Amino acid sequence: MRIDIITLLPELLKSPFEASIMKRAIEKELVEVHFHNLRDYTDLSYNQVDDYQYGGGAGMVIMIEPIDKCISKLKSERNYDEVIYLTPDGETLNQQIANNLSLKGNIIMLCGHYKGIDQRARDLFITKEISIGDYVLSGGELGAAVLCDAIVRLLPGVLNDETSALTDSFQDNLLAPPVYTRPASYKGLDVPEILLSGNFPKIEKWREEQAYKRTEERRPDLLENSEN
Repeated sequence: MRIDIITLLPELLKSPFEASIMKRAIEKELVEVHFHNLRDYTDLSYNQVDDYQYGGGAGMVIMIEPIDKCISKLKSERNYDEVIYLTPDGETLNQQIANNLSLKGNIIMLCGHYKGIDQRARDLFITKEISIGDYVLSGGELGAAVLCDAIVRLLPGVLNDETSALTDSFQDNLLAPPVYTRPASYKGLDVPEILLSGNFPKIEKWREEQAYKRTEERRPDLLENSEN
């Protein structure tokens, strides 16, 4: 997989890719991540990429021309499965979206700033708009990092135990069950006996029941969605 991230602040984005799972995936050559500074695609003085919005109003808007130049250059070099714009008014990221995107080959992510980007850029180039939650950040960089992490960890070979991702919360619209490790007893709190029994069919059944119970208590909306 190749991910190209278009940003005004590439330095803000690099650190998540220099540690942990995403670093491992890059070192294993399971994913390529490339950063593109949008200011490299403007001819205006002081590398200007934003301007006042037509019709008045507070806040600056990223102009269409540098976006067009950057995306057009990338698309002239390879085909892309998705061009994603990180924006608060996009579709809220969930596990199903991450699952689907992990199957793609080449993806562009565009990070917004200020009051957003010229609508014509969205109309011309964007194939999917994604939000990481109902709140506003200073820019799309942190959202892009979150989206990359959610996608990359699903790629075959990234996790040491490839079945681990299949038991994460939100797979099959259920939260993950409680988990325990040594010691078996700690300050009067004991690991459930079933987990120490060695009876794996019963353990699996217990985990399924606990996952359903936890989801029912904390996120009943997930159960409603799975029934629709």
